[in-house]
This record gives sequence, C-alpha cells and structure tokens, in this order.
Amino acid sequence: MNYDVCIIGAGITGAMTARKLAKYDLAVAVLEGAGDVAMGATKANSAIVHAGFDAEEGTLKARLNVAGCAMMPGETEELDVPFSMCGSLVCAYSDEEILHLEKLLARGIANGVPDLRIVGGEELRQMEPNISPDAVAALWAPTAGIVCPYELCIAACEHAAINGTEFFTNFRVTSIAREDDLFVVSDGERTVRARYLVNACGVHSAEMAQLAGEENFPIRIIPRRGEYMLLDRAEGDTAEHVLFSCPSANGKGILVSPTVDGNLILGPTAAAIDDPDDTATTEAGLALVQTGARHLVPGVNTRAVITQFSGVRPTPVGSDGDITKSDFYIHVSEQIPGLLHLAGIESPGLASSPAVGEYAVALLAGMGLELKERDNYKLGRPEKIRFRELTDAQRAEVIAKNPLYGKIICRCETVTEGEIVDAIHRPLGARDLDMVKRRTRAGMGRCGSGFCSPRTVEILARELDVPMSEITKCGGDSVILIGGEK
Repeated sequence: MNYDVCIIGAGITGAMTARKLAKYDLAVAVLEGAGDVAMGATKANSAIVHAGFDAEEGTLKARLNVAGCAMMPGETEELDVPFSMCGSLVCAYSDEEILHLEKLLARGIANGVPDLRIVGGEELRQMEPNISPDAVAALWAPTAGIVCPYELCIAACEHAAINGTEFFTNFRVTSIAREDDLFVVSDGERTVRARYLVNACGVHSAEMAQLAGEENFPIRIIPRRGEYMLLDRAEGDTAEHVLFSCPSANGKGILVSPTVDGNLILGPTAAAIDDPDDTATTEAGLALVQTGARHLVPGVNTRAVITQFSGVRPTPVGSDGDITKSDFYIHVSEQIPGLLHLAGIESPGLASSPAVGEYAVALLAGMGLELKERDNYKLGRPEKIRFRELTDAQRAEVIAKNPLYGKIICRCETVTEGEIVDAIHRPLGARDLDMVKRRTRAGMGRCGSGFCSPRTVEILARELDVPMSEITKCGGDSVILIGGEK
C-alpha cells in the first residue's frame, strides 16, 4: 500500500487536511487508531466556531482562526452540515472586566475580526433576556457560530473518501520507519508506505513525533480535560447566542450555548490530567460547570441534563512552560524530510480547521508534493435526508420514493429507518450503534436510546448481513446481545 501522503489522525484537523488534498491527483491514506473518525477531541468539544478575538495578535492561531471562521459558511454549505452564525457574547460583570473586553476588542480588530463591538446593559438584555442581571456589558462578535463538530468531521472524511482517499480505522501506529525515501507506518499487522507523513494526532502528537524519529520535539502537549453537560432540547431557547464569561489563563471558561440540534450545552472545565485518554466526568467538575453556567444564566435548568461527557484538548507548551503564549505548532520537520506536524491544535481548532487544511496543503507543496488538480473531482458528498427537518409535503415525497423513511425508529429525535440504512451504506458507513448515533442522532434523545436501540440493532444486522449477536455499541467487545439470531 503505497501513497503520496499519509495522515495520522482523523479528527477535524486530519479530516480537513484530507478534504483539501482530495482536490488533487494524489494517493492519500488516513490512519485512525479508533474505530471511527472524529473520536478524540473532535467528538467532545464546545462546538463553537470562534470569531478570532481571543488569540494573541500575530500568532498562527489568530490568523487561521479568523480565516477558518470566514470559510465555515461555505464549507458547511458544500458538505451539507448544519451551521448557525448565531454570534457570541463575552460578558463582563465589573469595570475591571469591561477593561478586559476592551482589550479583546482591540485584539480582535488587530486580528481582522469584522463587526466587533461592546454592547451595554439594555441592549444586552434585549439580545439575551435570560442573561444574569449582574452582567453590565458584553463583547458582541456576530461572525461567531455553532456547528456539530463530529458531523463536520464525518462529512469532510466522506468527501475525501468519494474522491479516492483511503481510511484505515483501528490502526494504532506502533512503528514508523524510513525505507527508500518512504515512511513505513505499521500497526503490527498492516503497513502503509508514503512519501509524505502528516502528524495530526491531537493529544498524542508529541508521542507520534518521537515515534517518527523526531528528537527534541520543541513542545510538550498537556492534556486538559473539559467536562460538559448537555440539556434536553426543551431548554434550547435558554440562550440565543454563545455566552462566555471573561477568559482566564486556563481558557475561555464555562460557556452556555445553543447547539445546531436544538439542545443547550454547558461547559467546559479545564483540568490538566496525566492520562490523555481519560474522558471520565467527575462530581467536582460537573459542579463547576453548573456554577459557571448559572453565573451567566441564573435560571439555567440543570435538571434537564440528558447526558454529561468530557473531552481532552491538546494544550501545547513551549520550552518556557507558559500556556498563555501557546500557539498552534504547524511546522515542517527540520530533522526528517517529508514530515509535517499539525500539533497543539486546541481551541479554536474547530473554527480554524478549514484554514489549517489549506495551510497544510500549501506547506506540503513547499516540501515538494506536486499538486495536479483531479480531473474527476467531486464536490460535496452524497445527499443526506434529515427527516425531522422536512415539511409534511417533503416527507410525503421522500416516503413515496422510499417507504423506509415512513418508519420512525428514534422517536426522541424523529429518525427514520431510511436514514439509518443510508448511514450504514454511505462512505465510511456505520457499523455499530454509536456510529449510527453520530450520523443520524438516533439514540441522542432524552430516553438515552432505550427505545430505539433494539430496532437499530436489527437494522444493522440485516444491512450488514451478520447475526445480531455481532452488533456492538462502540466496537470491540461492547456487544449488545448474547445468542442473537441472524
């Protein structure tokens, strides 16, 4: 298996890089250690498309954030991914915090963020009726937005796949060697060879650099766990915009935000941890989430929480150990020809991702990769029907073409059998319950998949032509049934 480019990591950074490379006549492989794409920080983050006022002026992070935010409406439209430019508000509660808003405003203007301004109390309350009465002002960023991060990642990977990119999941890299000017990447059973190697491994990017032979990698990656609460869709109108408190050295703090699917999300915390794969939630962490959320919106109803989760972000730290000065580490290796690092891409990595992908392609071209546009390049991805969003007339038309769309499987989220079957047979199709959930939202409602999972298991078994006893929740040994029949 010989390729022009091998990307290690199928989070949003690797996915967008693969999507941008798909335009060219290249053989590209993407290796992912998990059983699906978008399984690291991309699966569990705030889902915010940041406007770009937070990153320090002159940093790569600031430039790519502003560029990526401007690209996001076009990216999501082409990929048929829901996106809302709802805007964000950073709230101040004192004169001292107003001074901080003024610093953010000046920084945002220097970074090129359009239409930033500070709004006062009365206007703020017209914009956000549920905001704390103690909030005296806010920085208004109308170009900020929200998107589903894992759906965007899946869509980018589907687009790359239909243009010839090959994806290898459950590929946990154990060795990287050099033979005849090729990188030889192995998981102990499979081997991929490529002329260029892209390290997009998130919290494991420093480890991957060392595995590739990079000595004295100039940054450390500190795993920082962020815990979240997700509220039922009945609470989705609690906030109209993304609401922040003034940021600190540990990050942007606890936020309150609507989601593109109509829920309300609260979080995250920011705790440094030792294990980069530790995504547990804690009593103390969730208590901080509740306190921080009520600081912004006192009436937020945390009794409506339907799930809680955490994600681990890769915070880069340079030799001076100062987190506040950290920047994305996007560099061509000076030691190993053909190796490109896309490391330390924490928040605003989601917002920056389209621009990061383009920047990575430009760097690869500068490294010698020939970019010849593909003759049969395909835009977008196969049409995706979201039954819950259709009008009655549109639903009738869809059902007439395919009766499976007339069978509701997930009542909480109004997901049909037709949508589940489509998710199974799309590029990078679903093979377990959680893959179906991320592609259709079946099982994401208030019942926690208690009603729809048995039918989803039956559909998976039928469409994959396997016994129901082989269907899992999330791969591996997570079987749902014992002794199930085909």
